[in-house]
Amino acid sequence: MNAKKPRNQEMQTQKTSNFGFPSSLPPWRLGALAFVLLFVTFGCDSPTTTTTAPSTPLQTTNMKLGAGNFVIEIANTDPVREFGLMKRDEMPENRGMIFVFADEQPRQFWMKNTRIPLDITYLDASGKVVSIKQMKAYDLTSVPSDAPAKYAIELNLGWAAKAGLKVGDHVDIPAEAKEPKE
Repeated sequence: MNAKKPRNQEMQTQKTSNFGFPSSLPPWRLGALAFVLLFVTFGCDSPTTTTTAPSTPLQTTNMKLGAGNFVIEIANTDPVREFGLMKRDEMPENRGMIFVFADEQPRQFWMKNTRIPLDITYLDASGKVVSIKQMKAYDLTSVPSDAPAKYAIELNLGWAAKAGLKVGDHVDIPAEAKEPKE
């Protein structure tokens, strides 16, 4: 009859590495464990995702949208476009942001870390409004343009309608907001 050692004695006699792991553990498992620990510690956000607000105030321009006059911040670089209106608790009624892209193509936005509900107006390269949609705070659902767009303008929720802005309207894009800085 073979007598079994108690499990705790077996554990005590097992060889261990300098790090306290059983030496019989294959090296690939140690690497996988290290990867999992790093992943859990640092998360899985894309390295290109901007997590801090731009360090300098954004350039602004005045724009007429429908019957309303707005002061619009210009998002014309990748970092500023990526951060957009995230982490803001409020935005004055007559303010907004224009996202300026190099070309006209189907666009989509989401509301990651955006605390305020917004209207988004997509415009083609000529300034024609191709779609107006509403976006809920913190909603990760993509909100696509209905046609290719070169510009997107975000306003407080309901302000596109209050200004009388409609699909098919033309918006004059100021010279300082016509092209991205890249």
